[in-house]
Amino acid sequence: MQAKITQHLSKDPILKPLVDVIPFRELASNSQGVYLDLLGSIISQQLSVKVAAVIERRFLALFPDEMPHPHLLIKMDIPTLRSAGLSQQKAAYLQNVATFFQKENLLEKDWVGVDNDEIIRYLTQIKGVGKWTVEMILMFSLSRPDVLPLDDLGIRQGIANLYGVTETGKPMLQRMADIAAAWQPYRSYACLYLWRHKDGV
Repeated sequence: MQAKITQHLSKDPILKPLVDVIPFRELASNSQGVYLDLLGSIISQQLSVKVAAVIERRFLALFPDEMPHPHLLIKMDIPTLRSAGLSQQKAAYLQNVATFFQKENLLEKDWVGVDNDEIIRYLTQIKGVGKWTVEMILMFSLSRPDVLPLDDLGIRQGIANLYGVTETGKPMLQRMADIAAAWQPYRSYACLYLWRHKDGV
C-alpha cells in the first residue's frame, strides 16, 4: 500500500521532492474512537499541545475509569467541568457531543460504509463541532485516505507556497481543490506530507 501511495503522489512533480525525503506515515493512529477523539478535539481547540494534554487529563479524571460516558457527562454540572480548566463554552460543547452520541446511539457505531461527506454533514449538526474538526476525525480516527481539509491553515499555506497560489477567497479554494484533484484517492496522505514539510520534518 505504501508503495502504491507514494508512487501515485510522486506523479505530481511539485509534491515528489517531499515524498522523496519525508518518511512515509500511515494514517493508522492512536484513535480512541470517534466519541473520545471528538471530545479531545474540542478540548484542544486554540490551546498548545501541552496545555491541552493537562486539561484533558483533568477532565478524564472527573469520571470513573476515566471514561466520560455520555450519560455521566450530560449530568455533570458546568462548574465541575470548568474545574478541569475548561471554558464555559467548551464545557457546553462537550455536553453537546455527549447528548448527540447518546440520542443517536453512536458509541458503538460502525462508520465503515458511511461516506466522508455524509459523516461531515451528520456530525457538524453538533453545536461546537465544525467541518475541520470532523475532517480531522475522518483522517486520524477513521483513517480515511482521501480527505482534503482546506479549512486548515497549514494546508492552505503549504499549497500556496509550493504551487504559487496567489488568489484569495473562493478562487483560491477552487484552485487548491483543482491542484489536489491529482492526489486523489490519497489526498489525506498528501496533506501529511504538506504538514510535515511546513514543520520542517
